[in-house]
Amino acid sequence: MTREEYAVLPKSVIVRELRYQVPSGHSRTRAITLVTTLLDAKAYPASELAELYGQRWQIETNLRHLKQTMKMDVLRCETVNGVLKELTVFALVYNLVRAVMYEASQRQEVPVQRISFADALGWLRNNKPGSELRRLKVNPERPHRCEPRVVKRRQDKYSRMTRARDVLRNQLAEKRQAS
Repeated sequence: MTREEYAVLPKSVIVRELRYQVPSGHSRTRAITLVTTLLDAKAYPASELAELYGQRWQIETNLRHLKQTMKMDVLRCETVNGVLKELTVFALVYNLVRAVMYEASQRQEVPVQRISFADALGWLRNNKPGSELRRLKVNPERPHRCEPRVVKRRQDKYSRMTRARDVLRNQLAEKRQAS
């Protein structure tokens, strides 16, 4: 942010603070503090805001499915057109998986959010067109699930490329000649 952009910002912002209890585990409860700029308590009741905040977890899960389950965390194309095509294919596959999940939820009479995304994706990968849809895994209900916001990455065997490939190739060749 530039100094000019920062100077335009207001000196303070009025916010509304909400606290509510969420059961976690067998007998514990957890206090959630939600801060919002939606100040009108009649137009935006605390109970509705708390419910919306809880639904946010589903959005995080859906993004994780795109990035991790479907391996979209790293795009492999190098041109703008290639990246656009890659994103289009991911969107098509994602929607196809969601359609399979919807069909399974109707057959198995459970909410679509409880059908396993990974199981639906696996079924699509491993079956031929026209195959009968089998029963898909149903995830347990976890209405007040709470997980830490951390990054879990295994250390790669190799270090990250931080310089141009030809520079690294030349360094490798020099090391081989020296030994």
